[in-house]
Amino acid sequence: MKVFITGGAGFIGSEFARSALDGKLKEFDIEPSELIVYDALTYAGNLKNLSSLEKDLRFRFIQGNICDPDLGKHVPESCDLLINFAAESHVDRSISNSSIFIETNVLGTQNILEVVKDKKVKKVIQISTDEVYGSIPEGSWDENFPLSPNSPYAASKASADLIALSYFKTHSVPVVITRCSNNYGPYQFIEKLIPLFITNLMSGRKVPLYGNGKNIREWIHVSDHVRGIGYAYKYGYDGEIYNIAGDVELTNIEITQKILQILDLDSSMISYVADRKGHDLRYSLNDKKIRALGFKNKVDFSSGLLETISWYKANPEFYTL
Repeated sequence: MKVFITGGAGFIGSEFARSALDGKLKEFDIEPSELIVYDALTYAGNLKNLSSLEKDLRFRFIQGNICDPDLGKHVPESCDLLINFAAESHVDRSISNSSIFIETNVLGTQNILEVVKDKKVKKVIQISTDEVYGSIPEGSWDENFPLSPNSPYAASKASADLIALSYFKTHSVPVVITRCSNNYGPYQFIEKLIPLFITNLMSGRKVPLYGNGKNIREWIHVSDHVRGIGYAYKYGYDGEIYNIAGDVELTNIEITQKILQILDLDSSMISYVADRKGHDLRYSLNDKKIRALGFKNKVDFSSGLLETISWYKANPEFYTL
């Protein structure tokens, strides 16, 4: 089985690569004889995330950008699976400069789809986000909910989803889209809330909490997300979208308090800062569709958070800037 992963040196992509080569995805018939990670190694990509695979003869790394017109030269013939994890993904960065988000997330995805079409890749999975739906005060979004993105990042991902679906309709490209809630776990770059707060507190710095801290998010361990992708690959249908939801819904202040408690610190370590522009109040996914395929979360949030904090304590070389 030949697997090509774009953005595979990032947080979620590297988790998929390690899991695939460690045999953790065999139940989904994902057993690579060749696994190529293609990554531009921007600030969020880190070869250290793939260091455990360096001696695996099935593994190969190629540095490159998904917008490169020569991308197709690197995709192997008879490629069985291409997964696009590559993306600019930080909302704050998209607010200050949206250009790179449009370039990478929209044009880069279109470039990938052209390659998939021309090389007749057997399956492509486009990794998306719950943020494409906007904000929801109550209830949960299913896959048919209208897209209403509120940040340039979310708009770029929504655009990529629509382009992917158009390639399925127009060119019969075998694409499946997954939309996941907030991920956490080891190896995550420290610009995101959980690793930022963990590493700040371990260094004796306060945590910057937006607004009143009452924005609500669902949380899923990265290993469960990867398993969800496995279910979408093995049991999902081409041209379909699958939400992958977390099993816990928390306000930002609640998750901050959980981290403080584990580190034996108090609320004096919280610094309330001006709220993000256009900050979505609440995300919530209805994932009955993928659960009907057999998916369910395995990692309890409390134990997963404790494990994540322990990992950052033990691995400072992965997040020291």
